[in-house]
Amino acid sequence: MADQVNSLEELAAVAEGTEAAAVVEQTVAPREPVRDELGRAYATGKRKDAVARVWIKPGSGKVTVNGREIAVYFARPVLQMILRQPFSVAGVEDQFDVQATVKGGGLSGQAGAVKHGISKALQLYDPGLRGALKAAGFLTRDSRVVERKKYGKRKARRSFQFSKR
Repeated sequence: MADQVNSLEELAAVAEGTEAAAVVEQTVAPREPVRDELGRAYATGKRKDAVARVWIKPGSGKVTVNGREIAVYFARPVLQMILRQPFSVAGVEDQFDVQATVKGGGLSGQAGAVKHGISKALQLYDPGLRGALKAAGFLTRDSRVVERKKYGKRKARRSFQFSKR
């Protein structure tokens, strides 16, 4: 056997004729699309304290958040751009309709949660888009949250003002 195996294909070639070959074949199996009976893909996105439930289906690019248009709900252009990033990275602008329900957090966290949900739903709808979305870092949940306040402190880390006298 080789000292260093660089890819799954080389591993399959080395393991050919053994029971390990069946295991390698099983791990290389392509991902299947996950869609409901209406042809939609569903995913949950999270950011800070916001949680978004996102459904995508083929359409004209209409994005609805909590029953309102994207331009009404996310009035700032930066937040609208954040929501459109997964589509531009995957190269599928104006091909999917998005319906999202988002709760918790502020507008920035909610925009990040919807973006995370859209990215996860896109890769479930079409597993071929997974590589581009993963390379852009859109499938990873941003784990940064607000630090809790500690007793004896004014905020999480800020102390009360020191007075010498």
